[in-house]
Amino acid sequence: MLTHDTLGIIFANMHEQSVREMTQERSMASLPFGGRYRLVDFALSSFVHAGISQVGIITKSNYQSLVDHIGTGRDWDLARRRGISILSPYSYSSSEGNMAFHGRIQAIYESRDFLEHSLSDYVILADTDHVCSPDISDIIRFHTETGADVTMVCREPDPDPVNVANTIALRCDDSGKVNDIMFNRYDSAYLQSMNIMVVGRLKLLELIEEASAHAKTFFERDILLEHLDELKVMAYRYEGYVRRITDLKSYYKLSLELTDPATAEELFGKQTIYTKVHDSPPVRYSIGCDVRNSFVADGCTIQGTVENCVLFRDVVVEKGAVVRNSVIMQNTHVGEGAELDCVVTDKDVTVTEGKKLSGDADYPLYIRKKSVV
Repeated sequence: MLTHDTLGIIFANMHEQSVREMTQERSMASLPFGGRYRLVDFALSSFVHAGISQVGIITKSNYQSLVDHIGTGRDWDLARRRGISILSPYSYSSSEGNMAFHGRIQAIYESRDFLEHSLSDYVILADTDHVCSPDISDIIRFHTETGADVTMVCREPDPDPVNVANTIALRCDDSGKVNDIMFNRYDSAYLQSMNIMVVGRLKLLELIEEASAHAKTFFERDILLEHLDELKVMAYRYEGYVRRITDLKSYYKLSLELTDPATAEELFGKQTIYTKVHDSPPVRYSIGCDVRNSFVADGCTIQGTVENCVLFRDVVVEKGAVVRNSVIMQNTHVGEGAELDCVVTDKDVTVTEGKKLSGDADYPLYIRKKSVV
């Protein structure tokens, strides 16, 4: 548990352009993942395990599904006064009227009342594009013991990066102090930011006020990089399970990694990941069905063949249907005799009888929400 009071802030819409297929009607934070979770669940659960009792979620657009998922915050033990707050997506200070914010600086600036009314010592800022379960208490301990102004959580770089868009790379000295920051570049000598930061609450307000007054936009570029000589920016190296969603391919690949029990244990075994609870019945496996190496959520009915798949709640696979190497979201109905391979279906999709749909591991076929194929 934390020895200092800490406030959590989650950015719900950051990086959603990287998976535009799946975020046209939802925020990045509410993107379904792992059979029964949303991406926001990982950050929220890490906060709660550290004893953080006040969380603000900064939204921008398409946040109704996120609001529905979060509800009162009861499932994360945040159903209390000022426990969890959905913060306004609009910039009221714009000379052009109410407009959605542009950039992290303006997003925080427009939520400064939330920060000012808190008595917390520190603020932890997190996006939802990284799937991980860090020990927030240890990160705060590192921040205080090093006397940092800002602590950036980072990891070793991918050995063979495919997509470097929105990548923030950090070069550190032997003490862990950050002395250079690069954007949208890969360098094996640099650590990779996980888009999680810790900063003192009053220091954050000070930095944001100054940056906003000078019409700055991007926190890492316009505050941290520009003031590296003045600020003590430290890098906290995270060595646990972490994956980053950069596009549909990475979402698909990461999802199917969960069919490996060792991978699932590495992600979910360290600390409980809380999510909205649904009273679904157990999976119904019919006589003659064949299910192998798959991650299957409650409420599914399987009469056909499922192999190397992730199935969300209430999926139906009818007799004679074959689903392989696929991610099948909630309420998808796969008709009798249909065949799916390397497919990602969004929620409420119907694949009619006898249809054959096939993608590729590098180019999975995506079926939009509520489609009938």
